[in-house]
Amino acid sequence: MQMAVSLLDAESLLRAGGLLALVTVVFVESGLLVGFFLPGDSLLFLAGFLASPSGGQLMPPIWLVMICVVVAAIAGDQVGYSFGRRVGKALALRPENRWFKKSRLDQAEQFAQKYGPKAIVLARFVPIVRTFTPVVAGIGHLDRKVFTRYNVLGGLLWGVGLPGLGYGLGGVALVRNNLESAVLVVIALSLIPAAIQVVRHLRSNET
Repeated sequence: MQMAVSLLDAESLLRAGGLLALVTVVFVESGLLVGFFLPGDSLLFLAGFLASPSGGQLMPPIWLVMICVVVAAIAGDQVGYSFGRRVGKALALRPENRWFKKSRLDQAEQFAQKYGPKAIVLARFVPIVRTFTPVVAGIGHLDRKVFTRYNVLGGLLWGVGLPGLGYGLGGVALVRNNLESAVLVVIALSLIPAAIQVVRHLRSNET
């Protein structure tokens, strides 16, 4: 039987594709500009939950999930950084289209300017920004060793933290019985930093 899977439906994606789907989404969202719309945070949280006894252990053991996510996240950002170093300036000058919005690149650049190299770590937890920040770091020719150091740290915190949160909270009856609401809360929390950046950007344009 053919299963229709929406890329934006994290649970369907995981149930259909398992660990391979998880790793693919993490890598694409981290390293390829086309992946900004993918459900990274909710996917990691759900992967942790589905790896837990309460989630039916539909995913591999949590330690394997974490290792694979961390490796895919770090590798994805390294690809994004290399892409930025090679063709980033040309990308910044190209006209906008339905897949590429220069405003997203500008948002990531402002984020990077504000937080410096720490932005590489912080961006992991900000949807859209985490996709474009490695490219911005490459465009700015941030030292590769510095980028890699912060990239590894960010990949570890994100790749261990969110699946671990899903795994741990899977044992809580309130979360287990209201999984959709819990995922929505995770998504909402992950969008707060991005919303703050947008508001600040709008205010700065008004002054």
